[in-house]
Amino acid sequence: MRMSLLPLTSCLALLAAAPALAAAPAPVAAPAQAAASDAITDAELVQFSAAMNAVQPIAEALNGAAPNAEQQAQMAEAIARSGLALERFNAISTAVSGDEVVRARLAVAATPPSPAGSPAAGVTDAELTQFSAAMSAVQPIAAALNGAAPSADQQAQMAEAISGSGLALERFNAISAAVSQDEHLRARLDLAEARRAG
Repeated sequence: MRMSLLPLTSCLALLAAAPALAAAPAPVAAPAQAAASDAITDAELVQFSAAMNAVQPIAEALNGAAPNAEQQAQMAEAIARSGLALERFNAISTAVSGDEVVRARLAVAATPPSPAGSPAAGVTDAELTQFSAAMSAVQPIAAALNGAAPSADQQAQMAEAISGSGLALERFNAISAAVSQDEHLRARLDLAEARRAG
């Protein structure tokens, strides 16, 4: 499940502006925000995802209008049912909006786990990091092909790029096949790529 940041940000703004729901938060310094992003647990991201699933229909029904007291109460109740305090929901929302790694972690938390015993479930985080590095090295070679079959030299370059990542070619191909078939593994790969980029 991919979450749209526009409804997320709109919901945050609506909730933060609602005096009946939350007092105006004091400005937070950038280092404190970064520390808060690091302190978000996977369990909180699961709770946040559940809260967003409950709040999003209410926020969408507003069509950009300010919520009335009843709608504010509905959103606050939906957030409370998730187990998060409103202030924590807002802090996580800010982190999701501004931090690619937190966004990727949320996507992992929001997707059903890979079935036990499946090829996707057997892929480790270390392998995903290696796979991400291999894909980054292979993509320029593949892009230069423009859909044509690779020459022997290009195949050798791609194989070398893959082995340079620490993955055997067979394992790279197995992970590639699993990524194309498993939403949770794709989300985990996005997280590995976000961490590599950061």
